[in-house]
Amino acid sequence: MTIGHALAPPDIPSESGKFPVPSDRRPLDLEPVVPASVRGVRLGAPPRWVRRTVGPLLLLALWQALSATGVLHADVLASPGTIARAGSGLIADGTLPSAMGISLQRVAVGLVLGGVVGTALALVSGLSRLGEDLVDASVQMLRTVPWVGLIPLFIIWLGIGEAPKVALIALGVAFHLYLNVYAGIRGVDAQLIEAGESLGLGRWGLIRHVVLPGALPGAMTGLRYSLATAWLALVFGESVNADAGIGFLMNQAREFFRTDVIVVCLVVYAFLGLAADVIVRTLERLLLQWRPTFTGQ
Repeated sequence: MTIGHALAPPDIPSESGKFPVPSDRRPLDLEPVVPASVRGVRLGAPPRWVRRTVGPLLLLALWQALSATGVLHADVLASPGTIARAGSGLIADGTLPSAMGISLQRVAVGLVLGGVVGTALALVSGLSRLGEDLVDASVQMLRTVPWVGLIPLFIIWLGIGEAPKVALIALGVAFHLYLNVYAGIRGVDAQLIEAGESLGLGRWGLIRHVVLPGALPGAMTGLRYSLATAWLALVFGESVNADAGIGFLMNQAREFFRTDVIVVCLVVYAFLGLAADVIVRTLERLLLQWRPTFTGQ
């Protein structure tokens, strides 16, 4: 900037009401800001779902190659082609769909029972100091006991029917939900509580409008852990004198050294767990729209 420009008087609007544009001032060349993800798509980068499938496909190809060359013997682990044929046969004769229905029913009942108990105890313990004194110590003591080790007691108390299997699932679910819901309640910012009180909210108003929404992210995390534990508990539960379900198929296949059927059951467990996780992620997006989070770069 020269001294003449610095001391020049301000522009005076013309008779038309518009400011004259000096000849030495030219419009700036502005470029739109484009997100990195969009730039990657424009440059021809493959979609994310394609990139995410590369790893599993390469693993399957390596697995098939090792089986075809004899490096991986069929008695140790069946080839992907053999497993696919075994799965198709189990689906065609209705064995696999029936087993999946029974296992899903057990998980659903155990998840509901454990979810209700765990959430109720977390609310009592998290919202009240008296409730914390009465409940938290007992729950913290019981959760350190390996819940799989309680199977013999469940058999003695509940028999060998459906009850011990559902109880085992419910126990694993309840502890995860209790810990995460309790931590979510106690992790609510105290300044939000003070702001709510200054706005005239009473005890129940604070719980409804401040505490419970603030604890919802922790509850969603607890639900994801609970679903993973539910499938794990199902594997142990269906090994207890089960006459139906995916675990029953696995036990039968083990006795006849059918590694293809065992892997089919494991794949079913994996896909059921993945589907449950997708459902919880969808609930998180719907219920936690008010909570922006970092999604990666």
